[in-house]
Amino acid sequence: MKTRIKAMIRWLAEGLTAKRILLILLGAMICSFGIHNIHRRCGITEGGVIGLMLLAGHWLQIAPSYITPVMDLSCYLLAYKILGAKFIELSLLSTAGIAVFYKIWEQFPPVLPDLSGQPLVAALAGGVFVGLGVGLIVRQGGSSGGDDALALVISRVTRCRLSRAYLFTDLVVLGLSLTYIPLGRIVYSLVTVTVSSLLIDGVKSLRPEKNAFLRRLCRRKAAEEERRG
Repeated sequence: MKTRIKAMIRWLAEGLTAKRILLILLGAMICSFGIHNIHRRCGITEGGVIGLMLLAGHWLQIAPSYITPVMDLSCYLLAYKILGAKFIELSLLSTAGIAVFYKIWEQFPPVLPDLSGQPLVAALAGGVFVGLGVGLIVRQGGSSGGDDALALVISRVTRCRLSRAYLFTDLVVLGLSLTYIPLGRIVYSLVTVTVSSLLIDGVKSLRPEKNAFLRRLCRRKAAEEERRG
């Protein structure tokens, strides 16, 4: 029994260096800061799971507190089969970090100027914050939520660039959102998801030779799939 517990602790600790944890938390801090200070104040809707949550809440009258966990859990179950358990571990760390930092930001008045009257600037700035924050998290092997996990799965299965996978899921959700959101607002949402998607892909791909941990995860997952096959 003790041997199993030690083996489990070693597995949980594998790859969780202080640097990786700090970078994941930094990404969570940047992302949550942008969502709280820009997206929420300026009414910029999102693609992915957040957009689906808003869509289902509008048409089905189901509380977001019920919809979001179901959607995130579904995406994580799919990601577990494709990306492995270590990905889920890192994602839990990052999503917990986002929740904690968001709660911290809520304790203070807005730090940035109100950009509600400049929706294009808000869309660009919001996309930068989310793109940099989520990019740091994805680069470390995790995700900030179910939509990131879904985009990573699509990218892995189809072998397309991560930015295209993000844009695909976001465009589908934003297209459906036209059933209740004016086109003018959707256009600005399209700007922010395009900027964030490109930045996430760019940060993840930056100097990939340094990202040895992600390569090991990919090789291990491929070896497991070969054995099963």
